[in-house]
Formats: sequence, C-alpha cells, structure tokens
Amino acid sequence: MQSNDARTLLQCAVPTAVAGVVAVVAASVLAGGKGGIGAAVGTAVGGGIMALGLFVLQRTAKSFPHLFQAMGLVLYVTQFLISAVVLAVFRDTSLFNTRAFAFALLAAVLVWTAAQTRAYLKAKIFYVDPESVDAKKSAPAGSVS
Repeated sequence: MQSNDARTLLQCAVPTAVAGVVAVVAASVLAGGKGGIGAAVGTAVGGGIMALGLFVLQRTAKSFPHLFQAMGLVLYVTQFLISAVVLAVFRDTSLFNTRAFAFALLAAVLVWTAAQTRAYLKAKIFYVDPESVDAKKSAPAGSVS
C-alpha cells in the first residue's frame, strides 16, 4: 500500500468511526441496548464495504489506470447493491434494532463517501508521471524505450 493510499484510508476511516460512535450513543439512548448493537454492526458493515471498495479501486488504479473512472462508477453501484442486500438479509432479525442498524449503515456510507471525496480533492496526485517525461527527454534520438 502506498503512502497516499494509507492516508486516504485513514482520512476516510476516522470520520466514519466518529460517526459510528455518535450513532451508537444516539441509538443506545433512543432504542436501548439492542439499538446500540444495531448501530455498531451497521457502522462496521458500512465501513467494511467502503474500505473494501477503496482497496479494489486502488488496485485497479495501479493495474489498469485506463479503467479507473469506469471502475469507480461500477464500484459505487456495487457498494450500493451490497448495502441493499445486507439490509434485506437483516430485515427481520431479532439480534439488534434494525432501524438503528439501517440508519448507522447509511450514515457510515455517507460519511465515508464525503471523506473520500475530500481526501481525493486534497491529495496531491500527479496526473502525469514526471519521471517518464524526463526519461524520454534525456533518451538519445532514435533509441527505443
């Protein structure tokens, strides 16, 4: 994992964890112990789905840079569908409060997405690799690289 990837992960995970703590406290006050458990599980599931998506997106950017934008769009749709499937699977559970679970999952996904957007806007990522441009300029005429 490159340093900018780790920085992006940290800049996304910390706000999501803070939002999860707020969700757990609010759900515990409003819905009791099962509400707190539901909010904790929802935050963990939402953060896990988004972290996995970030990992896949970074791997795609390194392996297939020409597919980066299309992969980002496909990835966000896939994350939405996985979240919907998780909500449907746990719809009738009695292990925790499903409303707290759903709202915490939604909050985690929204906070992660906002934090990821902010992290990419603040990142100083080169669009052109300066090393390859310099290498081509310094290569003798007629050489094949």
